[in-house]
Amino acid sequence: MAAMRTDGNGVKQRTAIIIGAGPAGLTAALELLERSDIKVIVLQRDDCLGGLSRTVQYHGNRLDIGGHRFFSKSDRVMSWWLRILPMEAATTATTIRYQQQAREIHPSARGVASSLDQVMLVRQRKSRIYFNRQFFDYPISLSKATIQKLGLLRTFKILVSYARAILFPIRNEKSLEHFFINRFGRELYQTFFKDYTEKIWGIACNQISAEWGKQRIKGLSVFKLLTHFVHRLRWKKASDVSQKQLETSLVEQFLYPKFGPGQMWEAVGRMIREKKGEIVMNQTVDEIRCDGDRILSVTAVDRLTGLRSEYSGDYFFSTMAIKDLLVACIPKPPSNVCEVGQGLVYRDFITVGMLLSRLAVSPDHAQSEKLLKDNWIYIQEPDVKIGRLQIFNNWSPSMVEDSSKVWIGLEYFCFETDELWRLSDEQMIALGAEELEKIGIIDRSDVLDATVVREPKTYPAYFGTYSRFDEVRRWLDDLKNLFPIGRNGMHRYNNQDHSMLTAMTAVDNILAGISDKSNLWEVNTEQEYHESKNTPLRNRSE
Repeated sequence: MAAMRTDGNGVKQRTAIIIGAGPAGLTAALELLERSDIKVIVLQRDDCLGGLSRTVQYHGNRLDIGGHRFFSKSDRVMSWWLRILPMEAATTATTIRYQQQAREIHPSARGVASSLDQVMLVRQRKSRIYFNRQFFDYPISLSKATIQKLGLLRTFKILVSYARAILFPIRNEKSLEHFFINRFGRELYQTFFKDYTEKIWGIACNQISAEWGKQRIKGLSVFKLLTHFVHRLRWKKASDVSQKQLETSLVEQFLYPKFGPGQMWEAVGRMIREKKGEIVMNQTVDEIRCDGDRILSVTAVDRLTGLRSEYSGDYFFSTMAIKDLLVACIPKPPSNVCEVGQGLVYRDFITVGMLLSRLAVSPDHAQSEKLLKDNWIYIQEPDVKIGRLQIFNNWSPSMVEDSSKVWIGLEYFCFETDELWRLSDEQMIALGAEELEKIGIIDRSDVLDATVVREPKTYPAYFGTYSRFDEVRRWLDDLKNLFPIGRNGMHRYNNQDHSMLTAMTAVDNILAGISDKSNLWEVNTEQEYHESKNTPLRNRSE
Protein backbone atom coordinates (compact mmCIF):
# COMPACT_ATOMS: atom_id res chain seq x y z
CA MET A 1 0.00 0.00 0.00
CA ALA A 2 1.40 3.39 -0.92
CA ALA A 3 2.33 5.37 2.15
CA MET A 4 -0.11 8.06 3.35
CA ARG A 5 1.39 11.53 3.55
CA THR A 6 0.37 14.46 5.73
CA ASP A 7 1.29 18.11 5.66
CA GLY A 8 2.81 19.95 8.61
CA ASN A 9 -0.62 20.28 10.26
CA GLY A 10 -1.33 16.56 10.12
CA VAL A 11 -3.85 16.93 7.29
CA LYS A 12 -3.83 14.01 4.86
CA GLN A 13 -2.30 14.97 1.54
CA ARG A 14 -4.45 14.12 -1.44
CA THR A 15 -2.97 11.62 -3.91
CA ALA A 16 -3.56 11.09 -7.61
CA ILE A 17 -2.76 7.72 -9.17
CA ILE A 18 -2.15 7.98 -12.92
CA ILE A 19 -2.17 4.82 -15.01
CA GLY A 20 0.07 5.29 -18.04
CA ALA A 21 2.99 7.61 -18.89
CA GLY A 22 1.99 8.61 -22.40
CA PRO A 23 1.10 12.20 -23.40
CA ALA A 24 -2.17 12.21 -21.45
CA GLY A 25 -0.80 10.66 -18.25
CA LEU A 26 2.34 12.79 -18.13
CA THR A 27 0.41 15.96 -18.93
CA ALA A 28 -1.99 15.25 -16.05
CA ALA A 29 0.93 14.61 -13.71
CA LEU A 30 2.76 17.83 -14.52
CA GLU A 31 -0.41 19.91 -14.43
CA LEU A 32 -1.28 18.59 -10.97
CA LEU A 33 2.22 19.16 -9.62
CA GLU A 34 2.44 22.71 -10.97
CA ARG A 35 -1.07 23.79 -10.01
CA SER A 36 -1.84 21.98 -6.75
CA ASP A 37 -0.36 20.24 -3.72
CA ILE A 38 -1.69 16.86 -4.81
CA LYS A 39 0.84 14.03 -4.59
CA VAL A 40 1.30 12.26 -7.95
CA ILE A 41 2.18 8.62 -8.65
CA VAL A 42 2.43 7.52 -12.28
CA LEU A 43 2.35 3.80 -13.05
CA GLN A 44 3.94 2.99 -16.41
CA ARG A 45 3.64 -0.43 -18.05
CA ASP A 46 6.88 -0.17 -20.05
CA ASP A 47 10.45 0.86 -19.30
CA CYS A 48 10.23 4.14 -21.23
CA LEU A 49 8.11 7.27 -21.28
CA GLY A 50 5.81 8.60 -23.98
CA GLY A 51 3.62 5.61 -24.81
CA LEU A 52 2.87 5.66 -28.53
CA SER A 53 4.71 9.01 -28.65
CA ARG A 54 7.99 7.56 -27.42
CA THR A 55 11.16 7.49 -29.51
CA VAL A 56 12.68 4.05 -30.11
CA GLN A 57 16.47 3.96 -30.58
CA TYR A 58 18.22 1.35 -32.69
CA HIS A 59 21.92 1.38 -33.50
CA GLY A 60 22.07 5.16 -33.21
CA ASN A 61 18.94 5.74 -35.31
CA ARG A 62 15.59 6.86 -33.92
CA LEU A 63 12.08 5.63 -34.72
CA ASP A 64 8.88 7.64 -34.37
CA ILE A 65 6.00 5.15 -34.05
CA GLY A 66 3.25 6.41 -36.33
CA GLY A 67 4.65 9.89 -36.88
CA HIS A 68 3.84 12.74 -34.48
CA ARG A 69 3.39 16.26 -35.75
CA PHE A 70 3.62 18.80 -32.96
CA PHE A 71 0.86 21.04 -34.21
CA SER A 72 -2.36 22.03 -32.50
CA LYS A 73 -5.20 24.47 -32.98
CA SER A 74 -5.10 24.82 -29.19
CA ASP A 75 -3.03 27.78 -27.97
CA ARG A 76 -2.82 26.10 -24.60
CA VAL A 77 -1.14 23.00 -26.02
CA MET A 78 1.19 24.95 -28.32
CA SER A 79 2.45 27.16 -25.50
CA TRP A 80 2.77 24.10 -23.21
CA TRP A 81 5.00 22.32 -25.72
CA LEU A 82 7.16 25.38 -26.36
CA ARG A 83 7.62 25.93 -22.65
CA ILE A 84 9.12 22.43 -22.37
CA LEU A 85 11.16 22.50 -25.59
CA PRO A 86 11.62 26.02 -27.04
CA MET A 87 11.82 26.50 -30.77
CA GLU A 88 15.28 26.31 -32.28
CA ALA A 89 16.46 29.74 -33.36
CA ALA A 90 16.77 30.04 -37.12
CA THR A 91 19.36 32.02 -39.06
CA THR A 92 16.58 34.48 -39.87
CA ALA A 93 13.63 35.64 -37.78
CA THR A 94 10.71 33.23 -37.69
CA THR A 95 7.16 34.23 -36.85
CA ILE A 96 4.86 31.82 -35.05
CA ARG A 97 1.35 32.52 -33.84
CA TYR A 98 -0.04 31.03 -30.69
CA GLN A 99 -1.82 32.25 -27.57
CA GLN A 100 -3.70 34.53 -29.98
CA GLN A 101 -0.52 36.56 -30.45
CA ALA A 102 2.18 36.81 -33.10
CA ARG A 103 5.67 36.20 -31.76
CA GLU A 104 8.85 36.77 -33.73
CA ILE A 105 11.75 34.51 -32.76
CA HIS A 106 15.17 35.96 -33.55
CA PRO A 107 18.44 34.02 -33.78
CA SER A 108 19.58 35.67 -30.55
CA ALA A 109 16.68 34.00 -28.71
CA ARG A 110 18.35 30.60 -28.94
CA GLY A 111 19.48 30.95 -25.35
CA VAL A 112 15.97 30.28 -23.99
CA ALA A 113 16.66 26.56 -24.43
CA SER A 114 18.59 24.70 -21.74
CA SER A 115 20.87 23.38 -24.49
CA LEU A 116 21.13 23.46 -28.25
CA ASP A 117 19.69 19.94 -28.32
CA GLN A 118 16.63 20.60 -26.11
CA VAL A 119 14.69 22.31 -28.87
CA MET A 120 11.87 22.04 -31.36
CA LEU A 121 12.53 22.25 -35.09
CA VAL A 122 10.19 23.85 -37.61
CA ARG A 123 9.55 21.21 -40.26
CA GLN A 124 7.93 21.37 -43.65
CA ARG A 125 5.02 18.99 -44.05
CA LYS A 126 5.01 16.94 -47.24
CA SER A 127 2.82 13.88 -47.67
CA ARG A 128 1.98 12.07 -50.85
CA ILE A 129 -0.02 9.09 -52.00
CA TYR A 130 1.70 6.32 -53.92
CA PHE A 131 -0.91 4.81 -56.24
CA ASN A 132 -0.59 2.91 -59.48
CA ARG A 133 3.21 3.25 -59.07
CA GLN A 134 2.94 7.03 -59.20
CA PHE A 135 3.08 9.84 -56.66
CA PHE A 136 0.00 11.99 -56.06
CA ASP A 137 -0.22 15.05 -53.85
CA TYR A 138 -1.87 14.60 -50.48
CA PRO A 139 -4.35 16.12 -50.10
CA ILE A 140 -5.34 15.32 -53.66
CA SER A 141 -5.24 18.46 -55.80
CA LEU A 142 -6.93 18.88 -59.17
CA SER A 143 -3.68 20.00 -60.74
CA LYS A 144 -2.44 19.35 -64.25
CA ALA A 145 -0.09 16.64 -62.95
CA THR A 146 -2.93 14.88 -61.10
CA ILE A 147 -5.19 14.95 -64.17
CA GLN A 148 -2.41 13.57 -66.34
CA LYS A 149 -1.80 10.69 -63.93
CA LEU A 150 -5.47 9.89 -63.43
CA GLY A 151 -6.39 10.36 -67.06
CA LEU A 152 -9.14 12.56 -68.46
CA LEU A 153 -11.81 9.86 -68.26
CA ARG A 154 -11.27 9.08 -64.57
CA THR A 155 -10.98 12.77 -63.72
CA PHE A 156 -14.28 13.43 -65.48
CA LYS A 157 -15.91 10.56 -63.55
CA ILE A 158 -14.60 11.99 -60.28
CA LEU A 159 -16.07 15.42 -60.96
CA VAL A 160 -19.42 14.03 -62.11
CA SER A 161 -19.55 11.71 -59.09
CA TYR A 162 -18.79 14.59 -56.73
CA ALA A 163 -21.52 16.72 -58.32
CA ARG A 164 -23.96 13.85 -57.85
CA ALA A 165 -22.97 13.54 -54.18
CA ILE A 166 -23.60 17.27 -53.64
CA LEU A 167 -26.98 17.19 -55.39
CA PHE A 168 -28.17 13.85 -54.04
CA PRO A 169 -26.36 13.11 -50.76
CA ILE A 170 -27.01 9.99 -48.72
CA ARG A 171 -29.45 11.28 -46.13
CA ASN A 172 -29.05 8.71 -43.38
CA GLU A 173 -25.27 8.66 -43.00
CA LYS A 174 -24.69 5.43 -41.06
CA SER A 175 -21.33 4.12 -42.25
CA LEU A 176 -17.90 5.47 -43.05
CA GLU A 177 -18.57 4.61 -46.68
CA HIS A 178 -21.59 6.93 -46.66
CA PHE A 179 -19.48 9.58 -44.99
CA PHE A 180 -16.75 9.45 -47.65
CA ILE A 181 -19.18 9.36 -50.58
CA ASN A 182 -21.07 12.41 -49.32
CA ARG A 183 -17.86 14.47 -49.11
CA PHE A 184 -15.85 13.18 -52.05
CA GLY A 185 -18.20 11.36 -54.39
CA ARG A 186 -18.19 7.63 -55.01
CA GLU A 187 -15.49 7.66 -57.71
CA LEU A 188 -12.87 9.53 -55.64
CA TYR A 189 -13.80 7.43 -52.60
CA GLN A 190 -13.20 4.20 -54.49
CA THR A 191 -9.97 5.51 -56.00
CA PHE A 192 -8.20 6.99 -52.97
CA PHE A 193 -10.08 6.18 -49.76
CA LYS A 194 -11.68 2.75 -49.80
CA ASP A 195 -8.69 0.41 -50.15
CA TYR A 196 -6.40 2.41 -47.88
CA THR A 197 -8.99 2.73 -45.11
CA GLU A 198 -9.79 -0.97 -45.26
CA LYS A 199 -6.06 -1.73 -45.14
CA ILE A 200 -5.85 0.27 -41.91
CA TRP A 201 -8.88 -1.25 -40.22
CA GLY A 202 -9.08 -4.73 -41.72
CA ILE A 203 -12.82 -4.35 -42.28
CA ALA A 204 -15.06 -2.96 -45.03
CA CYS A 205 -15.85 0.76 -44.86
CA ASN A 206 -19.58 -0.01 -44.85
CA GLN A 207 -19.09 -1.78 -41.50
CA ILE A 208 -17.28 1.11 -39.79
CA SER A 209 -19.26 3.78 -37.98
CA ALA A 210 -19.49 7.19 -39.64
CA GLU A 211 -18.33 8.58 -36.29
CA TRP A 212 -14.75 7.67 -37.18
CA GLY A 213 -14.92 10.09 -40.10
CA LYS A 214 -16.54 12.75 -37.96
CA GLN A 215 -13.70 12.36 -35.46
CA ARG A 216 -10.81 12.30 -37.91
CA ILE A 217 -11.48 14.23 -41.11
CA LYS A 218 -11.53 17.87 -40.12
CA GLY A 219 -13.87 19.33 -42.70
CA LEU A 220 -11.86 17.99 -45.63
CA SER A 221 -13.76 17.72 -48.94
CA VAL A 222 -13.26 18.34 -52.64
CA PHE A 223 -14.28 21.95 -52.04
CA LYS A 224 -11.64 22.26 -49.31
CA LEU A 225 -9.02 20.84 -51.65
CA LEU A 226 -9.80 23.56 -54.17
CA THR A 227 -9.78 26.38 -51.61
CA HIS A 228 -6.57 24.99 -50.11
CA PHE A 229 -4.85 25.57 -53.44
CA VAL A 230 -5.66 29.27 -53.10
CA HIS A 231 -4.47 29.31 -49.48
CA ARG A 232 -1.17 27.72 -50.49
CA LEU A 233 -0.49 30.53 -52.92
CA ARG A 234 -1.18 33.12 -50.25
CA TRP A 235 0.77 31.43 -47.47
CA LYS A 236 3.65 30.01 -49.46
CA LYS A 237 6.16 32.55 -48.15
CA ALA A 238 4.77 32.77 -44.62
CA SER A 239 6.41 30.97 -41.74
CA ASP A 240 3.32 30.60 -39.60
CA VAL A 241 3.33 27.41 -37.55
CA SER A 242 -0.11 28.09 -36.07
CA GLN A 243 -1.91 28.34 -39.44
CA LYS A 244 -5.33 28.35 -37.85
CA GLN A 245 -7.06 29.26 -41.08
CA LEU A 246 -6.20 25.84 -42.58
CA GLU A 247 -7.76 22.45 -41.93
CA THR A 248 -5.41 20.32 -39.81
CA SER A 249 -5.03 17.78 -42.63
CA LEU A 250 -3.77 20.64 -44.85
CA VAL A 251 -1.21 22.13 -42.45
CA GLU A 252 2.12 22.65 -44.18
CA GLN A 253 4.41 23.29 -41.19
CA PHE A 254 4.74 21.73 -37.80
CA LEU A 255 7.10 21.63 -34.83
CA TYR A 256 9.14 18.55 -34.04
CA PRO A 257 11.57 17.74 -31.21
CA LYS A 258 15.13 17.46 -32.45
CA PHE A 259 15.41 13.83 -31.30
CA GLY A 260 11.86 12.71 -31.93
CA PRO A 261 8.62 12.85 -29.91
CA GLY A 262 10.03 10.91 -26.98
CA GLN A 263 12.37 13.81 -26.25
CA MET A 264 9.36 15.89 -25.23
CA TRP A 265 8.03 13.26 -22.84
CA GLU A 266 11.41 12.41 -21.37
CA ALA A 267 11.79 16.14 -20.58
CA VAL A 268 8.34 16.17 -18.98
CA GLY A 269 9.28 13.08 -16.97
CA ARG A 270 12.36 14.86 -15.60
CA MET A 271 10.23 17.83 -14.57
CA ILE A 272 7.75 15.55 -12.79
CA ARG A 273 10.52 13.89 -10.80
CA GLU A 274 12.13 17.25 -9.99
CA LYS A 275 8.78 18.34 -8.53
CA LYS A 276 8.73 15.20 -6.34
CA GLY A 277 6.26 13.28 -8.47
CA GLU A 278 6.80 9.51 -8.65
CA ILE A 279 7.00 7.52 -11.89
CA VAL A 280 7.12 3.77 -11.33
CA MET A 281 8.18 1.84 -14.42
CA ASN A 282 7.32 -1.70 -15.59
CA GLN A 283 4.00 -1.74 -13.74
CA THR A 284 0.98 -3.59 -15.12
CA VAL A 285 -2.24 -2.61 -13.35
CA ASP A 286 -4.43 -5.71 -13.03
CA GLU A 287 -6.75 -4.87 -10.12
CA ILE A 288 -8.85 -1.76 -9.57
CA ARG A 289 -10.79 -1.87 -6.29
CA CYS A 290 -14.07 0.04 -6.25
CA ASP A 291 -16.53 0.84 -3.48
CA GLY A 292 -19.84 2.21 -4.70
CA ASP A 293 -19.17 5.26 -6.84
CA ARG A 294 -15.47 5.58 -5.98
CA ILE A 295 -12.17 3.82 -6.67
CA LEU A 296 -10.19 3.02 -3.53
CA SER A 297 -6.94 1.62 -4.92
CA VAL A 298 -5.18 -0.09 -7.80
CA THR A 299 -2.78 -3.02 -7.67
CA ALA A 300 0.12 -3.30 -10.10
CA VAL A 301 2.48 -6.16 -10.90
CA ASP A 302 6.14 -5.42 -11.55
CA ARG A 303 6.85 -6.97 -14.95
CA LEU A 304 10.48 -7.68 -14.01
CA THR A 305 10.20 -9.01 -10.46
CA GLY A 306 6.57 -10.17 -10.25
CA LEU A 307 6.10 -8.19 -7.01
CA ARG A 308 2.64 -6.74 -6.42
CA SER A 309 2.05 -3.28 -4.97
CA GLU A 310 -1.19 -1.58 -4.00
CA TYR A 311 -1.64 2.18 -4.49
CA SER A 312 -4.48 4.01 -2.76
CA GLY A 313 -5.50 7.48 -3.79
CA ASP A 314 -8.11 10.21 -3.95
CA TYR A 315 -8.12 10.64 -7.74
CA PHE A 316 -7.44 8.08 -10.46
CA PHE A 317 -6.53 8.90 -14.05
CA SER A 318 -6.65 6.03 -16.52
CA THR A 319 -5.05 5.86 -19.96
CA MET A 320 -5.17 2.05 -20.09
CA ALA A 321 -7.40 0.40 -22.67
CA ILE A 322 -10.99 0.48 -21.45
CA LYS A 323 -11.32 -3.19 -22.31
CA ASP A 324 -8.53 -4.00 -19.81
CA LEU A 325 -9.76 -1.52 -17.21
CA LEU A 326 -13.17 -3.19 -17.03
CA VAL A 327 -11.59 -6.63 -16.59
CA ALA A 328 -9.42 -5.30 -13.74
CA CYS A 329 -12.33 -3.79 -11.75
CA ILE A 330 -13.34 -5.42 -8.46
CA PRO A 331 -16.25 -5.92 -8.09
CA LYS A 332 -17.08 -6.48 -11.74
CA PRO A 333 -19.06 -3.81 -13.56
CA PRO A 334 -22.65 -4.61 -14.62
CA SER A 335 -22.95 -7.44 -17.15
CA ASN A 336 -23.99 -5.16 -20.01
CA VAL A 337 -20.93 -2.95 -19.44
CA CYS A 338 -18.64 -5.99 -19.40
CA GLU A 339 -20.28 -7.26 -22.57
CA VAL A 340 -19.63 -4.00 -24.41
CA GLY A 341 -16.07 -3.85 -23.06
CA GLN A 342 -15.22 -7.33 -24.27
CA GLY A 343 -16.52 -6.46 -27.72
CA LEU A 344 -14.39 -3.33 -28.15
CA VAL A 345 -11.87 -3.77 -30.96
CA TYR A 346 -8.33 -2.40 -31.32
CA ARG A 347 -6.12 -2.30 -34.38
CA ASP A 348 -2.48 -3.14 -33.77
CA PHE A 349 0.59 -1.64 -35.40
CA ILE A 350 3.96 -2.87 -36.68
CA THR A 351 6.83 -0.59 -37.71
CA VAL A 352 9.84 -1.92 -39.61
CA GLY A 353 12.75 0.48 -39.26
CA MET A 354 14.99 0.05 -42.30
CA LEU A 355 18.36 1.62 -43.01
CA LEU A 356 19.21 2.04 -46.69
CA SER A 357 22.10 3.30 -48.76
CA ARG A 358 19.54 4.95 -51.06
CA LEU A 359 15.97 4.96 -52.30
CA ALA A 360 15.29 3.62 -55.77
CA VAL A 361 12.09 5.06 -57.19
CA SER A 362 11.41 4.44 -60.90
CA PRO A 363 13.46 6.56 -63.33
CA ASP A 364 10.36 8.15 -64.86
CA HIS A 365 9.55 9.92 -61.60
CA ALA A 366 10.73 13.52 -61.42
CA GLN A 367 11.37 12.83 -57.72
CA SER A 368 13.98 10.20 -58.59
CA GLU A 369 16.71 11.16 -56.15
CA LYS A 370 18.49 9.71 -53.18
CA LEU A 371 16.13 11.19 -50.63
CA LEU A 372 12.52 12.10 -51.30
CA LYS A 373 11.23 15.14 -49.41
CA ASP A 374 8.22 13.39 -47.88
CA ASN A 375 7.52 12.91 -44.19
CA TRP A 376 4.91 10.27 -45.08
CA ILE A 377 4.05 8.32 -48.19
CA TYR A 378 0.64 6.65 -48.12
CA ILE A 379 0.95 3.34 -49.95
CA GLN A 380 -2.32 2.98 -51.81
CA GLU A 381 -1.22 -0.06 -53.81
CA PRO A 382 -3.61 -3.01 -53.27
CA ASP A 383 -1.00 -5.69 -54.04
CA VAL A 384 1.07 -5.02 -50.89
CA LYS A 385 0.19 -5.02 -47.18
CA ILE A 386 2.28 -2.00 -46.22
CA GLY A 387 0.06 0.97 -45.40
CA ARG A 388 2.41 3.90 -44.99
CA LEU A 389 6.07 4.82 -45.26
CA GLN A 390 7.95 7.37 -43.15
CA ILE A 391 11.27 8.93 -44.10
CA PHE A 392 12.78 9.83 -40.74
CA ASN A 393 15.54 11.98 -42.26
CA ASN A 394 12.82 14.50 -43.14
CA TRP A 395 11.34 14.59 -39.63
CA SER A 396 14.67 15.61 -38.17
CA PRO A 397 18.24 15.07 -39.41
CA SER A 398 19.07 13.98 -35.85
CA MET A 399 16.85 10.91 -36.20
CA VAL A 400 19.59 9.37 -38.38
CA GLU A 401 23.08 8.61 -37.11
CA ASP A 402 24.70 8.79 -40.58
CA SER A 403 23.22 11.53 -42.77
CA SER A 404 24.51 9.79 -45.89
CA LYS A 405 22.06 6.94 -45.24
CA VAL A 406 18.28 6.80 -45.60
CA TRP A 407 16.32 5.75 -42.49
CA ILE A 408 12.70 4.78 -43.13
CA GLY A 409 9.75 3.30 -41.27
CA LEU A 410 7.42 0.79 -42.94
CA GLU A 411 4.01 0.77 -41.23
CA TYR A 412 1.64 -2.18 -41.12
CA PHE A 413 -1.82 -2.41 -39.56
CA CYS A 414 -3.16 -5.72 -38.23
CA PHE A 415 -4.83 -7.55 -35.36
CA GLU A 416 -2.83 -9.47 -32.76
CA THR A 417 -4.61 -12.58 -34.00
CA ASP A 418 -3.39 -12.08 -37.58
CA GLU A 419 -0.60 -14.12 -39.12
CA LEU A 420 1.23 -10.85 -39.85
CA TRP A 421 1.55 -10.08 -36.13
CA ARG A 422 2.99 -13.53 -35.47
CA LEU A 423 5.77 -13.28 -38.07
CA SER A 424 9.29 -13.29 -36.65
CA ASP A 425 11.33 -10.11 -36.92
CA GLU A 426 13.38 -11.66 -39.71
CA GLN A 427 10.24 -12.60 -41.65
CA MET A 428 8.74 -9.15 -41.11
CA ILE A 429 11.88 -7.42 -42.37
CA ALA A 430 12.01 -9.70 -45.41
CA LEU A 431 8.35 -8.97 -46.18
CA GLY A 432 8.91 -5.22 -45.94
CA ALA A 433 11.93 -5.27 -48.22
CA GLU A 434 10.15 -7.50 -50.73
CA GLU A 435 7.07 -5.26 -50.84
CA LEU A 436 8.97 -1.98 -51.23
CA GLU A 437 11.05 -3.50 -54.01
CA LYS A 438 7.91 -4.82 -55.70
CA ILE A 439 6.41 -1.34 -55.95
CA GLY A 440 9.67 0.28 -57.00
CA ILE A 441 10.57 2.26 -53.86
CA ILE A 442 13.78 0.41 -52.91
CA ASP A 443 16.22 -2.19 -54.15
CA ARG A 444 16.68 -4.95 -51.58
CA SER A 445 20.43 -4.91 -52.18
CA ASP A 446 20.47 -1.41 -50.63
CA VAL A 447 19.14 -2.59 -47.23
CA LEU A 448 21.88 -2.16 -44.61
CA ASP A 449 20.08 -2.89 -41.34
CA ALA A 450 16.55 -3.22 -39.95
CA THR A 451 14.52 -3.68 -36.79
CA VAL A 452 10.87 -4.32 -35.86
CA VAL A 453 8.66 -2.59 -33.28
CA ARG A 454 5.22 -3.99 -32.44
CA GLU A 455 2.65 -1.77 -30.73
CA PRO A 456 -0.60 -3.42 -29.54
CA LYS A 457 -3.88 -1.56 -29.19
CA THR A 458 -2.68 1.42 -31.21
CA TYR A 459 -6.00 2.36 -32.80
CA PRO A 460 -9.31 2.04 -30.90
CA ALA A 461 -11.84 0.93 -33.51
CA TYR A 462 -15.27 2.30 -34.31
CA PHE A 463 -16.90 -1.06 -34.88
CA GLY A 464 -17.43 -4.19 -32.79
CA THR A 465 -19.60 -3.16 -29.84
CA TYR A 466 -18.67 0.52 -30.23
CA SER A 467 -22.27 1.41 -31.15
CA ARG A 468 -23.11 0.65 -27.49
CA PHE A 469 -20.17 2.57 -26.03
CA ASP A 470 -22.50 5.00 -24.23
CA GLU A 471 -23.31 2.18 -21.80
CA VAL A 472 -19.65 2.04 -20.80
CA ARG A 473 -19.30 5.80 -20.71
CA ARG A 474 -22.25 6.20 -18.31
CA TRP A 475 -20.73 3.64 -15.95
CA LEU A 476 -17.31 5.31 -16.09
CA ASP A 477 -18.84 8.73 -15.47
CA ASP A 478 -20.56 7.40 -12.34
CA LEU A 479 -17.19 6.67 -10.75
CA LYS A 480 -16.70 10.12 -9.25
CA ASN A 481 -12.92 9.96 -8.75
CA LEU A 482 -12.04 8.23 -12.05
CA PHE A 483 -10.90 10.35 -14.98
CA PRO A 484 -10.49 8.43 -18.26
CA ILE A 485 -8.11 10.39 -20.50
CA GLY A 486 -6.15 9.85 -23.69
CA ARG A 487 -6.70 7.67 -26.73
CA ASN A 488 -7.18 4.23 -25.16
CA GLY A 489 -8.43 5.63 -21.87
CA MET A 490 -11.48 6.99 -23.71
CA HIS A 491 -11.52 4.60 -26.70
CA ARG A 492 -11.30 7.57 -29.02
CA TYR A 493 -8.99 8.03 -31.98
CA ASN A 494 -7.44 11.17 -30.48
CA ASN A 495 -4.33 12.93 -31.64
CA GLN A 496 -1.53 13.68 -29.21
CA ASP A 497 -2.80 17.21 -28.53
CA HIS A 498 -6.36 16.00 -27.96
CA SER A 499 -5.06 13.47 -25.43
CA MET A 500 -3.22 16.26 -23.63
CA LEU A 501 -6.33 18.42 -23.61
CA THR A 502 -8.37 15.67 -21.96
CA ALA A 503 -5.74 15.54 -19.20
CA MET A 504 -5.72 19.32 -18.80
CA THR A 505 -9.50 19.42 -18.68
CA ALA A 506 -9.63 16.67 -16.05
CA VAL A 507 -7.19 18.61 -13.85
CA ASP A 508 -9.23 21.80 -14.40
CA ASN A 509 -12.31 19.94 -13.18
CA ILE A 510 -10.62 18.63 -10.05
CA LEU A 511 -9.25 22.02 -9.07
CA ALA A 512 -12.58 23.73 -9.77
CA GLY A 513 -14.60 21.07 -7.94
CA ILE A 514 -16.52 20.13 -11.10
CA SER A 515 -17.91 16.60 -10.97
CA ASP A 516 -19.55 16.52 -14.41
CA LYS A 517 -17.20 14.91 -16.96
CA SER A 518 -19.04 15.80 -20.15
CA ASN A 519 -16.37 18.37 -21.07
CA LEU A 520 -13.77 15.57 -21.14
CA TRP A 521 -15.73 13.76 -23.83
CA GLU A 522 -16.20 16.98 -25.79
CA VAL A 523 -12.47 17.43 -26.42
CA ASN A 524 -11.89 17.18 -30.19
CA THR A 525 -15.54 18.09 -30.76
CA GLU A 526 -15.80 21.50 -29.09
CA GLN A 527 -16.18 24.28 -31.63
CA GLU A 528 -13.55 26.66 -30.28
CA TYR A 529 -10.85 24.09 -30.98
CA HIS A 530 -11.50 24.17 -34.73
CA GLU A 531 -11.93 27.03 -37.13
CA SER A 532 -14.75 25.20 -38.91
CA LYS A 533 -18.30 25.20 -37.58
CA ASN A 534 -18.71 21.69 -38.91
CA THR A 535 -18.04 18.59 -36.86
CA PRO A 536 -14.23 18.10 -36.69
CA LEU A 537 -13.14 15.62 -39.32
CA ARG A 538 -9.99 13.99 -40.61
CA ASN A 539 -8.79 11.24 -42.94
CA ARG A 540 -5.31 9.78 -42.65
CA SER A 541 -3.82 8.39 -39.46
CA GLU A 542 -1.17 11.03 -38.83
